[in-house]
Amino acid sequence: MAYHKVNADQRAQGHSPYLDNDDLQATALELEWDMEKELEEPGFDHFRLDGAVQHHQGNSQTPDLDLESIQPSSSPKGRFQRLQEDPEYISHYTRQAPKSNRCSSFQILKVFCTALILFIFGIVIGYYAHKKCPSPPTSQEPNNLHIYHEILKEIKAENIEQIYRDLLRFPREDGVDIAMKILVQWTSQGLEDVRLVNYSVLLDLPGSSSNTVTLKNSGECFYPSGQQCNTETKTLRSQDLLYSYAAYSAKGTLEAELVDVQYGTVEDLIRIQAITNVTKKIALLKLGQSPLLYKLSLLEDAGFGGVLLYVDPCDLPKTTDLADKAFMVSLNGGGDPSTPGYASIDGSYRQNRLNLTTLLVQPISAVLAKKLISLSEDTDQKDGCVPLQMPATDKNIISLNIQSVTTYKTISNVIGYLKGTVFPDRYVVIGSHHNSLNTYGGQEWASSTAIITAFIQALMLKVKRGWRPDRTIVFCSWGGTSFGNIGSYEWAEDLKRVLQRNVVAYVSLHNPVRGNSTLHPVASPSLLQLAAESQSFNCVEKTNCLGSNVSSVQIQGDSDYFINHLGVPATQFSYEDIKTSENSSFLSEALFPAHTTKTEELDPSFSLHETIAKLTGQVTLQIANEPVLPFNALDVALEVQNSLKVVFFKSLATVWLLLFLGDEVEIPQLLTVASRLRDTAELFQSGEMRPANDPTERAPIRVRMLNDVLQSLEKSFLVHRAPPGLYRNILYRLDERTSQFSVLLEALEHCKLHQSNETIQAALSEVLNSINSAQVYFKAGLDVFETTLAGKK
Repeated sequence: MAYHKVNADQRAQGHSPYLDNDDLQATALELEWDMEKELEEPGFDHFRLDGAVQHHQGNSQTPDLDLESIQPSSSPKGRFQRLQEDPEYISHYTRQAPKSNRCSSFQILKVFCTALILFIFGIVIGYYAHKKCPSPPTSQEPNNLHIYHEILKEIKAENIEQIYRDLLRFPREDGVDIAMKILVQWTSQGLEDVRLVNYSVLLDLPGSSSNTVTLKNSGECFYPSGQQCNTETKTLRSQDLLYSYAAYSAKGTLEAELVDVQYGTVEDLIRIQAITNVTKKIALLKLGQSPLLYKLSLLEDAGFGGVLLYVDPCDLPKTTDLADKAFMVSLNGGGDPSTPGYASIDGSYRQNRLNLTTLLVQPISAVLAKKLISLSEDTDQKDGCVPLQMPATDKNIISLNIQSVTTYKTISNVIGYLKGTVFPDRYVVIGSHHNSLNTYGGQEWASSTAIITAFIQALMLKVKRGWRPDRTIVFCSWGGTSFGNIGSYEWAEDLKRVLQRNVVAYVSLHNPVRGNSTLHPVASPSLLQLAAESQSFNCVEKTNCLGSNVSSVQIQGDSDYFINHLGVPATQFSYEDIKTSENSSFLSEALFPAHTTKTEELDPSFSLHETIAKLTGQVTLQIANEPVLPFNALDVALEVQNSLKVVFFKSLATVWLLLFLGDEVEIPQLLTVASRLRDTAELFQSGEMRPANDPTERAPIRVRMLNDVLQSLEKSFLVHRAPPGLYRNILYRLDERTSQFSVLLEALEHCKLHQSNETIQAALSEVLNSINSAQVYFKAGLDVFETTLAGKK
């Protein structure tokens, strides 16, 4: 080593056997200088680099090295002590005359005492520095499940019930006041950063009098509920009558023939158009099977002038009686209609969009529908339900009068932040909604708000004891949901650039308890496994816990913007009634009066609310706190491959389509790209995600790179355009009955209706490019990891 290079002849002739203080310092400086030169030799540099790489990769096979020959601490003065001295010490150094033995002994004792004090001081500094340093993430990981359990056990049914009843006692006329109460609640629970965010938006509200439907043959006038117009007003619920309307419908009066189009499918329209001219006529349309906005777009293209909406009693659960109830729907696809695609902030240009359709649309009760098609109310058979249908020989002329008022109102969102400690710039958004401006939609707004508030309450108890999540959790209570998810759209459009970069997942609490018989979990393909595992986690302490299948289907509510514009993975848990008919999908688009669906009757003990809160909390905590995001890339690829196989191998109609298209579209290319996507995702899952989930092999830079890939994996599947009511995110199916890509299914229907292959070709191209984009994205992620490894080696 370097120590033998120090020359003894530096001492002057006749000096005492002891070095004086200055001589000792000079010798030490030369000793350390020589040691540093030795450390800079190629051999030592090679050792340090190799050691760093092996530690970074977590390689457990690092060879044992003899480090005794390299002991910088054996130097009389280390680098830290030297840097603390006078920086000009060397320039001031002069050799002094010899001193007496007594003086030299005193100087040595002085040096020894100084070194001892510095040594003790160094120990104290090291102790407190180590004490204040956070423990490494790997030491916390084995306790994550225990932490989740401690938080979730604080969520109790009685707490949710108390919050729920407190919300309902508050006047519901003003959405801003309700939002302020929620803000106070969240702040009182300890949430540090809670904000009220307001937007002035264009709403379509009912007029001063109810809309009416008049039979021209008999002259009878009816309100949407089915009650005659001459009924004394004291026997009617005036609020129910006013809010039985379609927001953003066209206004005016239309007198025309009523045409029964059933569910308004393409087959229904082809059948109707073959026997009659539908121009400017009024369609009698059942809610269900497909999104309302999509069916209305078909009716508008066909030439209809008006639509009467109703829910067939056969599509409702047997325990639900809504035959004499009208309802509200919104024809707004999302956000403030006057600022489409951008936020409603001060100074924004306001477009004049009073009506979002040329159709006059009016929801009516099943009782009124029976009267319009000349059926008595006792036509239901005792052994089963007979779907409503107008006799082919009937021709009824009706007059439809719709009046509503468009005006600007303030919509309020409540946004609360719990900042993360490791990745504070990554957000897990959990959203509920609060009632605004009307009493429609039942009491489920209070259910969702009570659940999210109870979760905040349980979470903040743990935070007060010193724990925090790794990622930031953003709690949102949205306003304007019943008018087209206006609050969430405006907030997301306002912060679009931030959310595109920072949001990793959206957890929805929209309408959590709409029934009491079946748990219905919905998740994007990348979160299917997590949603299923969360159910198992929450069933550990329950003796009777039934599992349920997790699906990726379109859902209602404020998750819409996050799924379809940001490409964010989303999940939702809810309870509903067992479906009695395959046509009952999309019935939740109807908002019935609050008094018709009482939460206390569906869940009197609030045990279902507690289950939803714990499931939602479990998913949120795992996404917010796991070092590697719990997303499954391979499930996405499998979903894509299965959807294509269903389209091309199980649909007879598609076989006809392929013959019709000829060679214009390379169908096998889709399957080839999907297969390539699966191979790449499988390699990504096993080669990158699996090692990263092992704490001994985890490196922070690789975890960050891996999470960035996982966070954006669903963005590739956003198509540029989708038919009204259908998701732009093609990973979500239309409903439980269909497994195909929704855009391809709709394009095939469009082909049948217009006898043109242009739409299907465009849809196939969109799907092909989406799958290929995802495959390229995964491959680029793998290439980056490989390049990083090669560079470090």
